[in-house]
Amino acid sequence: MEVSPAAARYFEELMAGLESAMELAATARARGLDPRTGIEIPVASDLADRVEALLGYTGIAARIRRLEQEMSREEAALRIGDDFVARKFGETTSEEILDHAIRAAMALLTEGVVAAPTEGIAKVSLGKNDDGTDYLKVYYAGPIRSAGGTAQALSVLVADYVRQALGIGRYIPRSEEIERYIEEIRQYNNIM
Repeated sequence: MEVSPAAARYFEELMAGLESAMELAATARARGLDPRTGIEIPVASDLADRVEALLGYTGIAARIRRLEQEMSREEAALRIGDDFVARKFGETTSEEILDHAIRAAMALLTEGVVAAPTEGIAKVSLGKNDDGTDYLKVYYAGPIRSAGGTAQALSVLVADYVRQALGIGRYIPRSEEIERYIEEIRQYNNIM
């Protein structure tokens, strides 16, 4: 990308200021007065770097950059799930693939600036239906609210998309559970 000489100088000054601030922070942290001795905020030049630094999935930044050139961010959030299914980032188990795909999509959709990808998804695991087949369980926590409704809904879509790509079955409710929901809906409609 071409920029004017004035803009180039401005960016150079920003980088010099950043380097100076990082050195100062490293010196301060090295004194041992804080619980952690390292700087906790990684430096990122773009969204792809932010996602990789936030989640620690090596190699995902380059893939995000390629996907974003070809499609919308929402489509890229789904498509990155295919890469996790193909085990391109080192995942070994179905649970790890699901967890990483959902978090990566959430980080991409929220631009890596909210706590939703790291703290809003408490746990991703597999459960067993009564017939012995597996199903996906995603546990959400309070910080998921910071993602906004669209990103929250898309996280469920990504979870289901990756679940199907892995050949994992859906949750099969028991008849008692279905009857309970029907009754709760009736009760709700009666009070509204």
